[in-house]
Amino acid sequence: MLSVAIDGPAGSGKSTVARTLAGELGLRYLDTGAMYRALTWQALERGLDLRDERALVILLGELRFALVCGSCLTLNGEPLSEEIRSPHVNQEVSRVAEFSSVRKLMVAKQQEIATGGGIVMEGRDIGTEVMPDAPIKIFLDADHEERARRRLIELQARGHTAPLTDVARQIQERDNKDSTRLASPLRKAADAVTIDCTLLSPDQVVQAIIKIVAQQANASL
Repeated sequence: MLSVAIDGPAGSGKSTVARTLAGELGLRYLDTGAMYRALTWQALERGLDLRDERALVILLGELRFALVCGSCLTLNGEPLSEEIRSPHVNQEVSRVAEFSSVRKLMVAKQQEIATGGGIVMEGRDIGTEVMPDAPIKIFLDADHEERARRRLIELQARGHTAPLTDVARQIQERDNKDSTRLASPLRKAADAVTIDCTLLSPDQVVQAIIKIVAQQANASL
């Protein structure tokens, strides 16, 4: 079955596009960033030192992730709490995600979920590490100001607020951490198609990807 890998930096619209695309194509949807957020949230809840790589790996080993009803990501049998989207988690998740042993185990969990295909998966290392054999790979990007604006809108929708300048700075810091970390850095897969969505609506991006899927299907006939 079809697998679609969508990567890109923070605020590029990956989640909205991937979720909508999965619905259009009748596929499952997985936000891999939510898994790193869930680990970070659980570590904070348990008072773990986020610099302790071994403790984080042990904790991650205890966490069971699954997709139910197609696209509902659960943690140990329960739907994920909105707490994983809190500003505190936002601030700390990149620190947790930079450890190589954490990423290795997380990738294994993501690959297990992806077994059998029929999935749209989005993150920062999907086309390069998690699903390198996916027939459709997309790299979404947008200019820095637009990504900061979108992230602020997301925060406001969840009842949080912050100056746009602070959000822009956090986006820049996240970009730097994601692209320079040693383990699975954010980068475009060699065979991925880049879509600059600065001036595109989510629906326009989805339709562009659907065209790519159709072209791939025709080329395979």
